[in-house]
Amino acid sequence: MTTRHGEAVGLAGLLAAAGVTHLLRPGYYDPIVPRTLPGPARFWTYASGVAELAVAAAVAHPATRRTGGRAAAALFVAVLPANVKMAVDWRHRRPARRAIAYGRVPMQVPLIWWALRVARATR
Repeated sequence: MTTRHGEAVGLAGLLAAAGVTHLLRPGYYDPIVPRTLPGPARFWTYASGVAELAVAAAVAHPATRRTGGRAAAALFVAVLPANVKMAVDWRHRRPARRAIAYGRVPMQVPLIWWALRVARATR
């Protein structure tokens, strides 16, 4: 397995795991859905889970990996408002919980970089 292939497999695995948890544990994600989105939070939780699974499949398949990597980067940008909302909402929680919430925001940068790296490696 090449390093770039391994990066793609890792990214696909991360996205698949996130997608599955959105579908199996939606109650964890519902509270961080920005209120500005129309409709119920549960819809957006499920929609993001399905999107993560679809993007994971695209990243996993070499023929669609370039598009999948770009879609993953866009998805990581799209979920940033939810992570910011979580950080704001959790600002009065215990230090360990705050650290988790605050850590999710800057983590988007390396995730976006990783997704774009996978997309660029597939030329």
